[in-house]
Amino acid sequence: MNLKSKAKAGRPPTTNKSIAQVQSLSRGLALLEKIAEAESGVLLTDLAAQLDLPASTAHRLLNTLEQQGFVRQEIAQQLWYVGTTGFKVGNAFLASRDFVRQAKPFMQRLVEEVGETSNLSILQSGRAVIIAQQQCSEMMRMMVPLGSSSPLHASGVGKAILAGLPQNERNQQLADLTLDTITPWTITSKENFQQALHKTTAMGWAFDDQEHAVGLRCVAACLYDEKSYPLAAISVSGPLARIGDARALELGAVVKETAQEITRFIGGCWPL
Repeated sequence: MNLKSKAKAGRPPTTNKSIAQVQSLSRGLALLEKIAEAESGVLLTDLAAQLDLPASTAHRLLNTLEQQGFVRQEIAQQLWYVGTTGFKVGNAFLASRDFVRQAKPFMQRLVEEVGETSNLSILQSGRAVIIAQQQCSEMMRMMVPLGSSSPLHASGVGKAILAGLPQNERNQQLADLTLDTITPWTITSKENFQQALHKTTAMGWAFDDQEHAVGLRCVAACLYDEKSYPLAAISVSGPLARIGDARALELGAVVKETAQEITRFIGGCWPL
């Protein structure tokens, strides 16, 4: 028996044609992605340059995508846009996205890594509301029921969400905000609170230093949607006895990284 001539069962030999098909698919998807990134349309020549493709190849692939409805061309300006089929595919993803459920495995991993309780909160009626929680196993830990809320100015999640809002929405929230004193460390000056938000933006995470509860510290970072709009904020909280200054900086970096991972996983975009 000539073993060399016997093909492996269940595995057809790779042909030049199949390799070319995979390459065409990869290039077509790359074109679609570039078109989706260009909100005001994009020229064929620009697409070809961005992907280092011959213009003729890019044109052939675009025609195929256009036939399937994934892209469309505006003839007058020669600009390419996402088509109805491409829109339906993207919309189906958004409709199926459940960021709370999708965030939970990341929250569990975060708790296992840092040993402190993690919460997921959203902005609702001018307050930060807890919608998911993963508790740590420490005897002394933060325990609050789901649905509990905290003031935006005195919570890590509140600061993280406010800092992530577009400037006009942030200004509106700040105009409606009353900076009540809750603990001796609560920020009650609008000027100081603005500085805290600027610092949050620069670091990529927020810090609640006993501002909502004496002896409790919290670090938080935002999750963003596909338009870099804040969906929620993930946080880690624990007692001052375990979260000193150096530990707070470490936790801030870990929480920020986790928020970025979740944002990518749910199809969001971390702001530049």
